[in-house]
Order: sequence, then C-alpha cells, then structure tokens
Amino acid sequence: PKGDRMIDATLVSIDLPFFVKQIKDETAWQNTDRNAITVFKTNGLRIVLIALHEGAEMVRHTADGIISVQVLVGRLQFNTDQQSVELNKGEMLALHERIPHSVLALKETVFLLTLTTTLEE
Repeated sequence: PKGDRMIDATLVSIDLPFFVKQIKDETAWQNTDRNAITVFKTNGLRIVLIALHEGAEMVRHTADGIISVQVLVGRLQFNTDQQSVELNKGEMLALHERIPHSVLALKETVFLLTLTTTLEE
C-alpha cells in the first residue's frame, strides 16, 4: 500500500478509520477481492488491517503464531477442521498456532489480524 507510515517504534499510534479509507482507495481493492495493510510490525508481533469484498475467501492455511481476528465492519465466517464461527462487527476470536483455517466474508468486511511472530535470537 502507498503512503509513508511508522510501523515500529516505542509508541505507534494507529488511525484505523484513515487506514480503512486508504486501503479502499487503492487499486488493489478496486481490482481484486481484498486489500490489506500492515499497521504494526515488530519482533514478536504483527497487526494487519484486512478488507474483504463480500464472498472473498482466504483459503485454508495456517499461521506459525497465535492469531486474533477482530471484526471492525461486516461479517465473516471463520472455519477450522473442528469448528465454524460467524463473527460480526465488534466480535473477535483467538486461535493457537499451526491450526488450519479459512475465512469467508459473508458481506464486505474489515478486520484486524494480530499475529505473534517468532522472536529473533
């Protein structure tokens, strides 16, 4: 995504409404079924703002770290092999590392993905 932003510092202020507008103004949002922007990235933690058009699917995958998903706008379906959960605006979930999962936008959705990452030795 375009723009100059601080993604790692002692204190990082994150203007979510600004970034939602930014990712929806970009060509990727107009030409594909999704867009995303990393709003914080440091050793051990990453926060990504993701927007999905209705019907967009993040196919089955795994994450190496623990994740949380917090819906800011819209509704999505989060699936693991054992469970399926619908999340609406204001709802969130947490998932342990290396559990296969998929995400389907039931309507246009914007969510925050928080991911723990491996600490560098």
